[in-house]
Amino acid sequence: MAKTFRFLLLPVLLLCSFVAAQAQNVTWKSEVRDLGEGTYRIELTAQIPDRFHMYDMGPYDMMGPNATIINATSVKGARLVGEAKAITAPHRYYDDIYEMEIGTYEGTAQFAQDLQLTEPEAEVTLYLEWMICDDTSCLPLTDDEITVKISGTPSAEAIAAAAAEPQQPEAAASGETEAAVSAPKDAAGGGSLWGLIIEAIIWGFAMLLTPCVFPMVPMTVSFFMKGGGSPARGRFNASMYGLFIVLLYTLPIAAIILITRIVGGDAVTADIFNWLATHWLPNVIFFLVFMIFAASFFGAFEITLPSWMVNKSDSKADNKSLGGIFFLALTLVLVSFSCTGPIVGSVLIKSTSGGEFWTPIITMLAFSIAFALPFTIFAFFPSMLNNLPKSGGWLNSVKVVLGFIEVALGLKFLSVADQTYHWGILDREIYLAIWIVVFTLMGFYLLGKIKFAHDSELKHIGVGRLLLVIITFSFVIYLIPGMWGAPLKGLSGYLPPLTSQDFVIGQNSGSVAAASEDRILTVDGKAPRHSEFLHLPHNLQGFFDLKEAEAYAAKVNKPIFIDFTGHGCVNCREMEARVWSDPQVLSILKNDYVVLALYADDKTVLPEEEWITTESGKVLKSLGKINSHYALETYGVNAQPYYVLQGRDGKILVEPRGYDLDIQSFVNFLKSGLEAYKQQ
Repeated sequence: MAKTFRFLLLPVLLLCSFVAAQAQNVTWKSEVRDLGEGTYRIELTAQIPDRFHMYDMGPYDMMGPNATIINATSVKGARLVGEAKAITAPHRYYDDIYEMEIGTYEGTAQFAQDLQLTEPEAEVTLYLEWMICDDTSCLPLTDDEITVKISGTPSAEAIAAAAAEPQQPEAAASGETEAAVSAPKDAAGGGSLWGLIIEAIIWGFAMLLTPCVFPMVPMTVSFFMKGGGSPARGRFNASMYGLFIVLLYTLPIAAIILITRIVGGDAVTADIFNWLATHWLPNVIFFLVFMIFAASFFGAFEITLPSWMVNKSDSKADNKSLGGIFFLALTLVLVSFSCTGPIVGSVLIKSTSGGEFWTPIITMLAFSIAFALPFTIFAFFPSMLNNLPKSGGWLNSVKVVLGFIEVALGLKFLSVADQTYHWGILDREIYLAIWIVVFTLMGFYLLGKIKFAHDSELKHIGVGRLLLVIITFSFVIYLIPGMWGAPLKGLSGYLPPLTSQDFVIGQNSGSVAAASEDRILTVDGKAPRHSEFLHLPHNLQGFFDLKEAEAYAAKVNKPIFIDFTGHGCVNCREMEARVWSDPQVLSILKNDYVVLALYADDKTVLPEEEWITTESGKVLKSLGKINSHYALETYGVNAQPYYVLQGRDGKILVEPRGYDLDIQSFVNFLKSGLEAYKQQ
């Protein structure tokens, strides 16, 4: 008997995992103790779940575990006495994995921060960061904040010390400009959302041709033909059947998104989406899930939901009431999960990587409508069944082809993690090599040269199959020049950037040396910050730090072209490949602007003096979070790409713009910025 993998609805699990992880994570409690003479102690108690351990405060180097961090990010009416410290002694031992001595806590752990009051009422906000692990795995690195209010008698010593300290102006957000303009938050633009909708619709229709779904069509029609009653009643039942299918796909994801938005606000929903789109853990999980689904499509095992779930739903679908129709729709969703699950997951995951919170809801609605429409039409017009091909071995061939496509699509998630964390394991040529092999094997499979366990004997190939063979091998031939640096504009959004490729034809040692001589330097003669791991497309030279770009722009008397981008941003790569590559656009960017790229998803941790504390007291440490915060606070955008033309003194020259593949419109945008700069 084939091994069975049992999954609940994949997209629901993926979105719930973030919340579920928090539910079994550490809970913190605070208590204030009076130590006398105006000195107080904030005691923090961490309650650690069973089977888990939490690391101590270290410190550890980069090869060690994630130490527990406790920092005071906001102190009003008080003066800190020393740094936060551990009260509970950790269990210390030599760890063979980290190859160093580490300390851990189990059950509970206590920490303390001492302070002296300078006013009768004080308020202290503490930033907490920790990680817990069991014997087999770890939960994601987690952070939180606790605000403690203290009432008491101020310390005369603390009051005198505070009066003697010079007043420091409140730090502004890093690189904040004088003028903030109002801009639409969907920086990805209409093209991005419509692209997602069209892709979801195509996948919805394609699901009809899978072996999990196609045999359900005559069963559905048979149900409505036996229903009796008036034709009007039959049409109503068919309409409700389609509506229930749409609701079963759309409502769960909508409920999760809306609940997180209501409970935690925009920040929680955005954090979940950002975590899903850029963090290494979900992206690696998505990659592995796609590989598992691909193996299932190849016939290694069968992925099904628990039989009791399908049987219980099917047993309630016998009557012709609305309840029976609902359970018939539920049975279809459950039975077809082994084929629709990976595609639903792909549609959802891609829709979370930019745009508004409702983007996944809209894309899932589009997918479910396209998926439900054929069933509804056949229920309305049963005679159309005569025009459908009969079930057969071709259905398994469709499933195998989907398996090859799953392998190719799954690499995108590993690539996103690789780029955002700079692992360097899936550069462009490696990615392309895998795609070339995958689609070559797919072409041979369509020709009948490769067979899998459940394939029927193929005596000859039809015209349709031959057409697919021609398309597949043509696609492979299209990919091959990419191994030597061809831009492959049609796939720019799915491939790693060309800057990650080691060899590009025409870039010999001489040209590389020449390029190094032309490399841009900061006003103090240094290489731009972060240029060792961040790069601009098309050999453009520029900056990745706002202050450096502003200083250089003032020196050369040029406006700044700010590109809010991301490693995992599909639309960014498409804009760079299709619009930036235009000779006129490239010439203007190279000669007339200072180019600045601000990555919103880069995980590089900056030095402590560059960390940003938000109004809520949260400390932002990574380059991506700081850039993302700057974009949201200054321009009101939280998606990429987004382009801003900045003039002297941080003034915005023209209205910023987002994703738009109209080259001439982009040229006009750049030229209008130059005209506005001349008039300043």
